[in-house]
Amino acid sequence: MEQLIWETAEELDQKLARRVRNIRKRRSISQEKLAQMSGVSYGSIKRFEASGQISLISLTKIAMALEIADELRSIFTQVPYKDIQEVINETR
Repeated sequence: MEQLIWETAEELDQKLARRVRNIRKRRSISQEKLAQMSGVSYGSIKRFEASGQISLISLTKIAMALEIADELRSIFTQVPYKDIQEVINETR
């Protein structure tokens, strides 16, 4: 059975951006300082926090600068099998 998705891709991106912004603020790091730390432009960070739009490489650089890269490393590592066919396909 297909799992229902209750949020759009844009909403999911915005939630991710809010989480990153909250971590940045919790650590008392300004957007400008994060730009220096990560090598991602200030404009890209500002746009990301406002809209959720960012390239994967920039997100990775931000995560590394905030010392949360392990969160990215673990993404999709424990995805449950959707059905028995996926188990069969993985063993081929």
